[in-house]
Formats: sequence, structure tokens, C-alpha cells
Amino acid sequence: MTSRISAAFSKAAQEERPAFVAYVVAGYPTPDLMVDVLLELEKGGVDLIELGVPFTDPLADGPTIQAAHMVALENGIDIDECVRLVKEARERGLTTPVLFMGYYNPIMQYGEELLVQQCAQAGIDGYIVVDLPPEEAVTFRELCAAAGLSYIPLITPSTSEGRIQRLVQIADSFVYVVSRSGVTGARASLDLHLPNLLGRIQKHTALPLAVGFGVNTHEHFKDVGAMADGVVIGSQFITVMRNAASGNVAQAVREYCEQVSGRSSDDIKREKPLPKFGSIDSLSGNDRMQPQTLLPDRFGEFGGQYIPEALYDCVSELERAYVQCKDDPAFWEEFRSFYPYMGRPSPLHFADRLTAECGGAQIYLKREDLCHTGSHKLNNAIGQALVAKRLGKTRIIAETGAGQHGVGTATICAKLGLKCIIYMGSEDMRRQALNVFRIRMLGGEVIPAVTGSCTLKDAVNEAMRDWVTNAQDTHYLVGSAIGCHPFPTMVRDFQCVIGNETKEQMHTLTARLPDAVVACVGGGSNSIGMFHPFIADKSVRLIGAEAAGDGVDTPKHSATISAGTMGVFHGAKTYLLQDHKGQIMETHSVSAGLDYPGVGPEHSWLRSTGRAEYHAVSDAQALQGFRALTQLEGIIPALESSHAVYQAMQIARKMSPDQQLVICVSGRGDKDVNTVAEILPTIGPQIGWDLRFEEDPTKIPRRN
Repeated sequence: MTSRISAAFSKAAQEERPAFVAYVVAGYPTPDLMVDVLLELEKGGVDLIELGVPFTDPLADGPTIQAAHMVALENGIDIDECVRLVKEARERGLTTPVLFMGYYNPIMQYGEELLVQQCAQAGIDGYIVVDLPPEEAVTFRELCAAAGLSYIPLITPSTSEGRIQRLVQIADSFVYVVSRSGVTGARASLDLHLPNLLGRIQKHTALPLAVGFGVNTHEHFKDVGAMADGVVIGSQFITVMRNAASGNVAQAVREYCEQVSGRSSDDIKREKPLPKFGSIDSLSGNDRMQPQTLLPDRFGEFGGQYIPEALYDCVSELERAYVQCKDDPAFWEEFRSFYPYMGRPSPLHFADRLTAECGGAQIYLKREDLCHTGSHKLNNAIGQALVAKRLGKTRIIAETGAGQHGVGTATICAKLGLKCIIYMGSEDMRRQALNVFRIRMLGGEVIPAVTGSCTLKDAVNEAMRDWVTNAQDTHYLVGSAIGCHPFPTMVRDFQCVIGNETKEQMHTLTARLPDAVVACVGGGSNSIGMFHPFIADKSVRLIGAEAAGDGVDTPKHSATISAGTMGVFHGAKTYLLQDHKGQIMETHSVSAGLDYPGVGPEHSWLRSTGRAEYHAVSDAQALQGFRALTQLEGIIPALESSHAVYQAMQIARKMSPDQQLVICVSGRGDKDVNTVAEILPTIGPQIGWDLRFEEDPTKIPRRN
């Protein structure tokens, strides 16, 4: 409870030493050893235990703790098991305060109120929720306070002065101070700016400050303990347990505790008392922290800013810069000055043979595949790069799945002279080797993501870890309408050129609006760019095609809207593919660009309100769409776009000949030819398409 935490810090202060805070992952290395580890931590002199609740995508953690999360999940650890382990440890005599530390989505799926009740009964003292900043945690904090549990805020080197003042107001036991920007992990040296950071916080509170990130030696412990009320060690405990001899894990943990804190060498006391500044402020009923965004941060109940504290101020900085750009005619004039370079406006034309094949609505094609770099991705890449330049950022990072966003980002970075780093899942690098080479030719560096399914989700995780570490000079150029606010709004606004041009071009060609527009949906950038300008036009059906993979009734699909449930992922509340415990599921699609377990929050809102409809298209069906557009119109579409082509054909057949439908051909298919060749031997027989040679072409006689 809050009182037990405060008592632990008071006891350490009375003994003229820093409080020792230890982080371990529940169920690592095995569930059977966990209670023994907790008890040995206490015997080794630990004053407060942070028990990590495992999550599939711990994006604020480094590789050591991430690997421990994966092991714990494989060991069957969930929230109920975490509660049980603490309860058993209490029954065996553990008196040290225990905090749960983790990510919000498992908590959301479990139920905040139920979790607080269970934790209070089991003897858990409070929470540190990495991606639940106070603005998003009003209800959760109230539940904790009512149960006597503590909610511990985090403060990082990038946290502004004004935000520090607000954060310390909601602290009730201590403040967790992140010593340096970046993810968790042991470091060879400590941040030289730590004294200044502590001084900034101590101006506003007399609560204890516990410092973590990077501490792993006795020298580190002594140095931090001379400045702060508490010292947090995490990653090194994972390393100690991993390297311990079988049967000696708990004992190795205790020995490390005694060594790193100085107990084994009788060197635990500070040389002089800590200075204290400021006074404790309480949070009044009218002062509760609420989201303070300049633009609406939600689409109905979807969206928000569920992000690590280290990103909060740089996200606010980005929003301020985007609002200034959005309201500045000179910015949009500069953006439009790139239209000749981009190939805008992209053509829109009638697809006569595809229309004849379907025998229903008149089908038109919006040709984003003809834009420079071969897809719609450059629209957003140029827009965000121009915002980044106004912010003075010199380093651009991005994630990519199919590689088109990576190519678009590398292209504009080359044009503007910006450093370019692209994160890409290793499986996607294999599938999209051509685009990897294009990015490298353009001067970009491609870094493989080798965790999880090694696809787009994992590339986003790695890009966000990079951004947390390098926010000062780096802009994360998010490629889809996903993530925390303001990214979904900003990406949509730059992609709305698609729908706006479609409106104007259809009026020129047909003197009216189309009856339906169809686009593929992964994260959803091309589709929201097409849909948004038509939202107010109720006569226009908005139709999204997402990836059903091997089928929505199998585990191998990416049909987030058709089969997903609401959750929090990559900074936003949206529909996700997750299990009932809030762990993110691995996905599958023949199309690398649709292979993602979430979707943009505006799409979730459109689906929940019924304004847009979404259909799941299987790999085999997408290949039928690919074949149809290729052989009927002489256009080789991206496999992403092929999902939209297939679904549009089904819709068009049920429409009358006097109606009109527009397909957004989001990208060209050069990048996918090898993938199609790979899968045709399996899927080809299902759809009656066989391109295999009847004989070895090297043995065909030459003709004179």
C-alpha cells in the first residue's frame, strides 16, 4: 500500500542509505523459482520490488527485458499468475512493498476495477504503467487511491518544467526518475545530466525520487544513491538470473543484491545527507490532469496518447509544429510545390475491361501506383519531412512493411539532405528484397527487426525505441494513420490529397460523386486518405478491404476490424488482434503492407459508427484481384491494392450499370512479382492460375 512504500523510503533515509528498488519479470526464469527470488530479494536488502507484468510488445524496454517478457509469456504468466505469485510470497513471509510494472493493454482487458480489487487483496502496493500517462489514467488513479494503492508517475530527461510540476502533483509515494533517454538496459556509465534533472524535480516536491535505467555496478549504485532517495536496478537482475547455475538462481540474486548495494562490503551508507527542496502539492478535484492537446486527439472513443513519458513532450512539440504548419498557407504552398516531383495529381480513368468482366457498376481507377516511388506513401513522407525540417530535426526514422514507405521516406530524405534510418521486419526484408535495395541505393540504412513475427509490428516497436532514445534530433516519420495523436490526424491530412483529387476528377469525368470508393486497409493510410473527404457525402459508400490471409477462421490473418477487439497498442486505443489477456497476436498476410495487428483509430471509429464497411479478403482472393487487373487492364497492382481490387469486383457485380465505383490502386506490383511466383504453386491451383513452365526453359532448342 502507499503507506508501506513511504515507510520503506523512510526506513532507508533513517539508515542514511538509498532505498534499493529491484525490478524482475514475473515468471522469469521460471514460475517455480519466482517466489524464492522475491524472498531472496528481500533478504538481500531490497526495499521495494517492481514486478514486471509480461507483454508481447514492451516497446520502452531494451532487448534484455524484452527477452525476459517473451520467456515469461511462454511460461504461461498472465495477470492472474502475477497476483498469485505475490499472494504466495506474502503467505511465505514477504513484507517488502511490491509494485506491478507493465503496459496498459493487459490491464485494460483484465478490467481496471477488478485488477485493483485483486491487487489490494493480494498485498500489491501500487502500479507503474509505462504507456499510461496521467492524462489517460484519471479513472485508474481514482480507483488506486480509493483502494490505498499508489500510482507512480515517471519523469524523464525530456520532461518539461511545466509537466514536472503537474506530474509531482499526482504522485503519492515517490517519483520514478528515468536517468537517461532511451529504453531499459545496463550501461557502462551514468548520465552526466542526472544532477541537473534531480534538481529540477526537487524544486517542486519533497517526495522521494528513485532513479533507474542503466544502474548495474556498486559504483553506479553509490553515485546515484548520493543524489537520489532510491536506486532502481532491472536489466542486470535478468542477466544475473540468466547466467546463474541451475538450482542457484535465487541465491545468485541475493548475492548480487548484497554486492551491488554494498552490504557485503559494509559500504551502504551515504557520505552526507541528501538536500531537499520544495514542498508536496496535493491534487485538487478541479486540477485532475486531462489531455491538453491542441487538436482533437480522439475519434469517438478511439485514439489518444498512450505513450511512455519519454515521448510525451516531443509528441507535444510535434503537434504544436503541425498545427502551425496546418494553419500556414506558405506551408501548403511548399507542399504543393513538390507535386511535379511527386507526379500529382495522379490519374483517374475508366477501367472498361474490368467493368465488362464484372457486369455491374462502372469501375474507375485512382492511380496512386503512378506516383513517384510507385505508391501513395510519398504524399505523407514529404508532408512530415517538411514538418520535421521546421522542427530542426536532421535525422529521420521510419518503419516499413512492404517497403514502399521506406522507399518514399528515403526518397524525400535524399531530396532534402536528411539522414534516413528505416526499420523493417527481417521477414519483410526477405519478401521485399527489391525495396530494401532501393532504400539503400537512395542512401538510407535498413535495420532489421528480428523479434516477434519479424514483420511490420516489430518494425514499429524498434522505430519507437529509437525515437525514445534519440528524440532530440530525430523525427519518427510514421508511415500509416496509426499510433498516438497527432500521427493519425497528420498522416490522414497529407493523404487526403487522394480523396480530394478523386472528387474533383470524378466531377470532371462524370459530373457527380461516385457511389462507392474502395481501398485496402492495413494501418489504413491510403484508405483514410480516400475516405475522409467523402465522410460527409452520405451517398458514397466507403469500403475497406483488409487481409484475411488463410481465412479469418484460422490463426493466420490480419483482419483487424473484422475479427479484432478494442485495445491499446502503439500509442492509441483502436481495434486489435489480441487474445483475451491483452497479448498481441501474430498476424499473416501475403501482403507485407497489410501484415499488422492494429488499424488506425479513425478507421475504428468509422467502423463503430457504421459510416464505413470493411471486408476481409483472403490471400487467394487477393491473388485473383491481382490477376484480374493485370490481365484485363494491363496494370500490375501491389498485393495490398489487389485486396481492394478483389473486393471492388464483388461489390461492383451487385451494383447497377448506372452506378460508379472508384478503386484506389495504392501501389504498383513490381515489388511483389517474386512473392507471387513463390505462392502460385500453392495458391494457383485454387484459383486456376498456373504460370509454371511445362519444360526446363534452358533445354528448349534455339530457333535459327
